[in-house]
Amino acid sequence: MIALSMSQLRDKIYAAWIGKNIGGTLGTPYEGTHDLLDIQGFASKAGEPLPNDDLDLQLAWLRAVDELGPQRVNSKSLSEYWLSYVTPNWNEYGVCKANLRAGLPAPLSGWVNNEEWRNSNGAWIRTEVWACLYPAMVESAIRFAYEDASVDHGLGEGTWAAIFVAAMESAAFVVSDIRTLLQIGLSKIPEDCRVARSARLVQEKFDAGAPWQETRQALIEDSRDLGWFQAPANVGFVVLGLLYGEGDFKRSLLLAVDCGDDTDCTGATLGALLGIRGGLAAIPADWRAYIGDGIKSICLTNGHGAFPTDCAMLTDCICNLLPVTMRTPHASLLRGERGEVVLAEEMDLRAVDPERFFGRDFAESLARRKPNSFTAEGLYVDALVEYADEPRIQPGGTLAFRLTLTPHTLPEQKNFRLRFHAPEGWRVDGPRSLFTAAPGSRCTGHAAADFTLVAGDSVPPLARVLLEIESPGRPAPLLVALPFLG
Repeated sequence: MIALSMSQLRDKIYAAWIGKNIGGTLGTPYEGTHDLLDIQGFASKAGEPLPNDDLDLQLAWLRAVDELGPQRVNSKSLSEYWLSYVTPNWNEYGVCKANLRAGLPAPLSGWVNNEEWRNSNGAWIRTEVWACLYPAMVESAIRFAYEDASVDHGLGEGTWAAIFVAAMESAAFVVSDIRTLLQIGLSKIPEDCRVARSARLVQEKFDAGAPWQETRQALIEDSRDLGWFQAPANVGFVVLGLLYGEGDFKRSLLLAVDCGDDTDCTGATLGALLGIRGGLAAIPADWRAYIGDGIKSICLTNGHGAFPTDCAMLTDCICNLLPVTMRTPHASLLRGERGEVVLAEEMDLRAVDPERFFGRDFAESLARRKPNSFTAEGLYVDALVEYADEPRIQPGGTLAFRLTLTPHTLPEQKNFRLRFHAPEGWRVDGPRSLFTAAPGSRCTGHAAADFTLVAGDSVPPLARVLLEIESPGRPAPLLVALPFLG
């Protein structure tokens, strides 16, 4: 069992946001630069941190956790906070909001019409809130990072980047070795994804003794097919700063920003990670004094209520939630067990074995899914809908999809009846009942079937087929709206 004290957590969480502000302010004036840089410090006014969406969006997610409770925070609830509180419509932010308004749920909202930006940087830059709410609880942190990232990146490289960074940040509360942190992050994403390829490229060049400028150019060449402002290269610049900076806060951030491209993102994320790793002691006093404690907002609709206005207030808000996010589950207490990571009066890291943080099960489960898919969560069963292609259909056309039902961990077999409510003249071909075995039995514990939607003579811009999933003896059916674009 890992025991973390509130005082230790407060120091590291506060350092994360101070580091975030420092790195974002350092890098913002150079955002979009294609040339190699050689900056020596800040190009902004002293005492005024520059506004940064990297931090802003996380204030809305923290509000969601506070208002809904962590159990109700997922891609669907975060989508509502996107539409209610997030003002920008640039790049993937605008695409996902347009898709959500058109009725496409996450992760479809981050995949459809998003070829240019699904592999970009908007998600991995906002992972600190999940790491700080789940310190040293890496599996929890990456699952929330996925729910977050899927809204505007679907199952693209942007989402793998968010999982990679969130894993390192969460682990950094108790692991300080940079190589170990990188290996933990890599263990959480597919080995063949582009983010992993970029991280490995930097490590290989560093180990071969290549100058950092050569490594930076190799990253650019390796990602040339993706273009600028994409996650693989920019995450690679963060890794470059980590390795070539050798843990020194200033040198690490200057190197990452000198690489160019999405400089506010690389600087801000690296500053936050190093802040978590070393606490306030790791942040140079002169840079901390230059930036100050304030938060300058640029992306939030403040008319709906107040958000934290400085890093101290933000830290207090997170620490107030830690007894909830880190609590030992009720069932574990009944069995006489304690959680793996707990709040305590005194810090105890004797149980910290980095091997406990390794594992690719979650990534592999996501990689098995089709990108054009979404999950509808119910009280006693979840429904995964996977379209064979983008959810578009023409008059008289067809679209195939697969439905997988996974019951919750109740020790009983279930029959499920399916009822489709389609527009007039449309039909759905496929079975009308599915049977699931009890979880843990010799059978699979879930049921799946293939269906074909056949459109009528006309297709509105947004068509929906309502699927009603009911189980005998259960009063409330699961209603799933299947959206289709004309």
